Amino acid sequence: MIREAHVNGFKLVYREEGDPTAPPLLLIHGRTANHNDWNGITQHFAARYHVIALDLRGHGASDHRGPYELPEMAGDVVALLDHLGIGRATLVGHSLGGVVAYHVAMNHPDRVERLVLEDAPPPLPFKNRPPVVEDDSTGFDWRMIHDTERQLVGPDPAWLEGLGRITAPTLVLSDGEGSPVNAREVAARIPGARLVTIDVGHLIHTTARDRFLQAVDTFLAG
Repeated sequence: MIREAHVNGFKLVYREEGDPTAPPLLLIHGRTANHNDWNGITQHFAARYHVIALDLRGHGASDHRGPYELPEMAGDVVALLDHLGIGRATLVGHSLGGVVAYHVAMNHPDRVERLVLEDAPPPLPFKNRPPVVEDDSTGFDWRMIHDTERQLVGPDPAWLEGLGRITAPTLVLSDGEGSPVNAREVAARIPGARLVTIDVGHLIHTTARDRFLQAVDTFLAG
């Protein structure tokens, strides 16, 4: 079921599947994607969870306007949980969605039951990052690309310290040594985080769906 909420002054569109009385699980897509990026994943988890897959601001059918500060985007997630009457949820985030998810976990630890971060970049400066070049791609706001890129390339130093405040049990999925995203550093900074490497590229949940689901299912059952 596709729904929308008006929170934090934004329209956020989200897909809802599963039993509303089941434990809540929120899926947060990567940059330029939307809730459809989780097709097939939502159905898998909906057998046991109340699944919510949102379009972040600047993406999909949600409002395409800023600001696009990462802590504010994390605030949208908390506001959506409030809107749905959900106190605590498991968060699963890919790439930029993982960054948003760990901002929720570091700033609102009481709202996160468990945390899954799929190839999410750490809040460390990117080196030799090529500049953003706009093309004719649609479905997202290009200002969001520029604003989030600025924060990924030169993150607030306090964010790295913030990873150490995360208390939720955490699984970090990494593409391994060849990935331009050093998710291993994220795992190293979060107390007790479990690191699983699936060397198939940045889009682990689509390129190796079965291995992704096996790793997440094992973690959530632990």
